[in-house]
Amino acid sequence: MLYPQEQLFQEMTFLAYYLHWPREEIMKLPHWERRRWCHEVSEVNQKLNGPDQQRSIPLR
Repeated sequence: MLYPQEQLFQEMTFLAYYLHWPREEIMKLPHWERRRWCHEVSEVNQKLNGPDQQRSIPLR
């Protein structure tokens, strides 16, 4: 089973934007860890900006 390409790009863009990690480092992460980092960054953004701000990635 392949990971959906659109979701992979969303996660990569999100982490690169907020954490300034290079593409190569993000691609080295296993799926579960990449999703965990996206979740953690989203949580920080919601605490800082309030839940109404769209600075989080929707995790399916």
